[in-house]
Amino acid sequence: MRERCRSKNWRTLFLVVCLCYPLPKLYAAQVDDIIIALVAERIIDGVSDEALDINVVLVQHNKILALGARSIIPESAQVIELGHTTLMPGLIDSHLHPLLHTDDYQFAHIKTSSAYKALKGHQTLLKLLKAGWTSVRIAGDSDIYYASQDIKKLIDEKVLQGPRITGAAHYLSVTGGGGDINFVSPEQNLKVDGLIVDGVDEIRKAIRNEAKYGSDWIKVLVTGAFMSVGDNPESVHFSDEELEALFDEAARRDMPVMAHAHAADGIKKAVRAGARSIEHGTYLDDEAIRLMKKHGTFLVPTIYVGDYYSDPKNNLREQDANDDYILNYRGIFLKKIGAAHRAGVRIVVGTDLGGYQYPVNVYAREFATLVEAGLSPMDAIKAGTRVAAELLRWEDRLGTVEVGKLADLIAVEGNPLEDISALERVSFVMADGVVVKHQHKIFKIEPSVSVGTP
Repeated sequence: MRERCRSKNWRTLFLVVCLCYPLPKLYAAQVDDIIIALVAERIIDGVSDEALDINVVLVQHNKILALGARSIIPESAQVIELGHTTLMPGLIDSHLHPLLHTDDYQFAHIKTSSAYKALKGHQTLLKLLKAGWTSVRIAGDSDIYYASQDIKKLIDEKVLQGPRITGAAHYLSVTGGGGDINFVSPEQNLKVDGLIVDGVDEIRKAIRNEAKYGSDWIKVLVTGAFMSVGDNPESVHFSDEELEALFDEAARRDMPVMAHAHAADGIKKAVRAGARSIEHGTYLDDEAIRLMKKHGTFLVPTIYVGDYYSDPKNNLREQDANDDYILNYRGIFLKKIGAAHRAGVRIVVGTDLGGYQYPVNVYAREFATLVEAGLSPMDAIKAGTRVAAELLRWEDRLGTVEVGKLADLIAVEGNPLEDISALERVSFVMADGVVVKHQHKIFKIEPSVSVGTP
């Protein structure tokens, strides 16, 4: 009898707690037949070369229903007045490391657990979403395990809120290469955050493990790196036999390859082998540009990260290499990016940033560096929207403001075609049809409908 009463008391207490402290609502639900009308000063659709002369986008469910003037707005619609803003596609960062939470990226994964990085990495991704980055590609990350893939699963399951994610959990590198830890004594047995592979068999097994645990892409460090100790970004680290096996195994799993490559020879080897994108491409030459155009290879130049670390208040273990690049090579690199763009190579925005410590507005400065390299403001915007969606093979649903596409939409204060830094001032974000950030007036809202909070 006492146990029965105790059970009843617990049930009563549980009911009281649920009524008084309801579970938090992670996503703002949208009534099936409701239409949301977004009204801005202008629209950049990611397709046209100029801003559109219409200013309204209608959204129903999670898709774009129509574009037009105010006359297309139904009487029953929820109207969100976005003021003097530019409405445009959500931004896509195609080279991100959200778990990299310290500037000492070669040791960050050792200092904290995978669980810690997953929790902090999710907060990083949430900040990025609210800054307008509705999709990201992870280019390997600072974790021995697969925290980024777990975050992706929880976002896909709508347990957590965050940008749409694709990418690779780890990079593949060789012993002594850009992904190895080359500055400790041989008595130490430190684990790296990537996969050190030597020879064909190790490469194939590593790719199979990446596929097993949820990676969508393969990331390979074909050459050395700027930010790691003890290797040279101008050297090629994989043999032709190893690269052939890597691309063969990745193709077997239908996993596109992103190739970290600074040296010209490494770029050309990766392009010929079938890389979908070249990451960085610092020592690009004319032959590499011709090959990339011929093979349809994308270039993700990640320029701003070097600028960020040129500031004395930021510091790298290999600061001298970054300083030398800034002082002696950055201008040459920008000219090569401009030449590649004019030759028809598709340029894509990737920041090579990601950790919680970075100010969220600086990610958008990659667009300004592309303008500095010779792209028009519109072409720079497309590099982080439509062209990025093409790289990710998501062009059928993302990257442009077109009827039938997913409603990943942002509004920025001002006109980025006149001032590209406007992309740092995002005042409205809609992801997959759900408003996750707004600072504007909303009209005609049905009482039962939630459209998000500022």
